[in-house]
Amino acid sequence: MLPQKQAEEAIVSNFSETEHEGKEEEKEEENSMFSVKNFLWHGGSAWDAWFSCASNQVAQVLLTLPYSFSQLGMLSGILFQIFYGLVGSWTAYLISVLYIEYRSRKEKENVSFKNHVIQWFEVLDGLLGPYWKAVGLAFNCTFLLFGSVIQLIACASNIYYINDHLDKRTWTYIFGACCATTVFIPSFHNYRIWAFLGLGMTTYTAWYLAIAALVHGQVEGVTHTGPKKLVLYFTGATNILYTFGGHAVTVEIMHAMWKPQKFKYIYLLATLYVFTLTIPSATAVYWAFGDELLNHSNAFSLLPKTGFRDAAVILMLIHQFITFGFACTPLYFVWEKVIGMHDTKSICLRALARLPVVIPIWFLAIIFPFFGPINSAVGALLVSFTVYIVPSLAHMLTYRKASARQNAAEKPPSFLPSWTAMYVVNTFVVVWVLVVGFGFGGWASMTNFVKQVDTFGLFAKCYQCKPPVPPPAVAAPPTSNTTHHP
Repeated sequence: MLPQKQAEEAIVSNFSETEHEGKEEEKEEENSMFSVKNFLWHGGSAWDAWFSCASNQVAQVLLTLPYSFSQLGMLSGILFQIFYGLVGSWTAYLISVLYIEYRSRKEKENVSFKNHVIQWFEVLDGLLGPYWKAVGLAFNCTFLLFGSVIQLIACASNIYYINDHLDKRTWTYIFGACCATTVFIPSFHNYRIWAFLGLGMTTYTAWYLAIAALVHGQVEGVTHTGPKKLVLYFTGATNILYTFGGHAVTVEIMHAMWKPQKFKYIYLLATLYVFTLTIPSATAVYWAFGDELLNHSNAFSLLPKTGFRDAAVILMLIHQFITFGFACTPLYFVWEKVIGMHDTKSICLRALARLPVVIPIWFLAIIFPFFGPINSAVGALLVSFTVYIVPSLAHMLTYRKASARQNAAEKPPSFLPSWTAMYVVNTFVVVWVLVVGFGFGGWASMTNFVKQVDTFGLFAKCYQCKPPVPPPAVAAPPTSNTTHHP
């Protein structure tokens, strides 16, 4: 019993030190309240984490959820949102527990993380070994890569509804250059004002969609036939699985907190707020336009052009720039570690080193310009493993031994106090997502994705754009029937 007691004391001691450091940083923050730079730039509170999680969950997916409802039908759309929101919150909780377990073990070995950002693949490596590190690295990096691609495509798609003088591919070139400036944001500590503004912008856009659809009313002869086909049904379900799968940056957000132990329920609270945005907006737009949405993956395309809509488009564009940064920052960290630049203090030098990460993202956005089908494909093939299956399996394997459960840095939660119950929930998540998300969802989303490629081709210049209006025909000059007599 003595070694166990010593281990527990060591964990308490280490987290006391971490908490002490957090308090010191918090005091520094309070002392510099009137410093504009610190107020806007340097954040690590529980509120900062909440804003980051909520802001990161809802971006362009707000605009594709009505499209998903047209594939699923109203009832299934609402139920899938609630179900995947709760399952996503559960796996985010598991990730937070594994992070704390990893950090407590490393701090017992006197490892310092002062100039090092812990990432998910490192947690897997420390707890389960190099094979799990490779799995975490592969899934996370690929997911974040395509998540960034989706943001770029969505930027071009949205701005087109304000200014259609340029085609969407040209807008992708322009926004690719704009989003490349995120290389100058050092870490998630520095997203305080951006996360706050991003959530405000998304809130406006969500309620604009809901109110504008209700004011517009139902289109003439509206039909709500979903679910119509099995392929469409599982494509829509997988898009919603993607919606609540923003966990690829969870560890980085936790690491930016002064007290990462407080993160446990933050993702759930963020999800509950996100429900107030996604369910009313998707329901109202689907009610108004029905089956028309099957051919319009971006909800903006069906709403009339007004000042309110243009404001929503502009705010969503800014938020997508922020979300691009959220998705790319972990990729920047990985690349910095690969080339040995992660400890460099010069922001300009790090920014220069990060640029090669942006180029392939830019290129892929030009190749595949249809973000609705990509959402579903990424959800089925990447999010299902990254966000749901891998964390559940990792938690079960980390605590498979009685000694690991006995010395766990975090015990089971109060609402599920038994390790057996946690294993049952984790097994259900793995089986459900493997069969429904990856299996049926993968088949449906890839079928839909291939169909889009066959229909529009790669490098499409302007995907789902209105056909150009032909110029008015010039009337031919009237021919004279007058006969001239000599």
